[in-house]
Amino acid sequence: MTSDYSRLIYVATDLIMPLIAGYILHRKHIMSDQAANRLIRFNVVGVYTLLTLLSFWVLPITRDLTWLLPYGMLFILVPGAIGALVFARFHKNLLNRGAYMMNAMISNVGTLGGVCSFIIYEETGFAYSQIIAACQNILLVLICFPLAQYYRSKHFASSDKTHGSAKRLQMFLSWNQLSIVGILIGFGLNINAVPRPEIFSDLFNVLVHFGAWTALLPVGFLLNFSHMRYYYSRVWDLPLLRFIIMPLFIWITSRFFFEDATLLNTLLICAAAPTAINAVLAARLYKLNVNLATTAFFITTVLFLFAIFPIIFIMLNQT
Repeated sequence: MTSDYSRLIYVATDLIMPLIAGYILHRKHIMSDQAANRLIRFNVVGVYTLLTLLSFWVLPITRDLTWLLPYGMLFILVPGAIGALVFARFHKNLLNRGAYMMNAMISNVGTLGGVCSFIIYEETGFAYSQIIAACQNILLVLICFPLAQYYRSKHFASSDKTHGSAKRLQMFLSWNQLSIVGILIGFGLNINAVPRPEIFSDLFNVLVHFGAWTALLPVGFLLNFSHMRYYYSRVWDLPLLRFIIMPLFIWITSRFFFEDATLLNTLLICAAAPTAINAVLAARLYKLNVNLATTAFFITTVLFLFAIFPIIFIMLNQT
């Protein structure tokens, strides 16, 4: 791990600036909704698939990896269970409750978790974070989407089986899961001892910064503060869940399964990741309360960028 505190500049250049730029592009009507959607797809299909391939190509194959995939499921299951049992009951409206549950369960491990892990642990940290992101993608399909459908159907007391929704769901899943292909190809090259050309190291560094911009610029584009104002007080408990309960749970339990310090600290970074844009997309897809989901995403992301990650960065650099 590097002890170079100058790397914190990446928080501003790679994480905060693209959010601001996207918001400005929206306010000035420079970018269209279609362009923002195309940028999101380009990031997931192209940039992050290539990044996962390159990082898993050189990831050290250790015993810890055997436990990492099933352990990664806890990053959705634990906050989902706590959210459902403790916090979600305060939302009487089921569309609000469904949106809340999406934010409780889906964290920004793939983008923010990946970039922040790279800032501290470079390619190895990024690769570990993408395994957690892959677990999240799997449970996004198996648990989160059906749960979102459940809340919508229960709210309207109907099955709500529309072909349009099914078609949109199929489109969403088809491109959102492609980074898993990158993982499999990278692992295959790794296991078969195919050497990775040195030029790819430089390419990887460039792609991480480029990927942060292509992921977060459209997120800034989606922010609408006038619609979020009403929901600030309704998502107060999500920072508690995301930034205190989950990191504490992962910090305690991970030591029973893993020994590698880089992996343990990467898990801590991922555990503290804010709510993901996929929570907003899921709320929009199933017509839950999108404004509540966006508000939770905005609040947790701002807190993470300006407070949580700088604290984690300083703490890990002192160990």
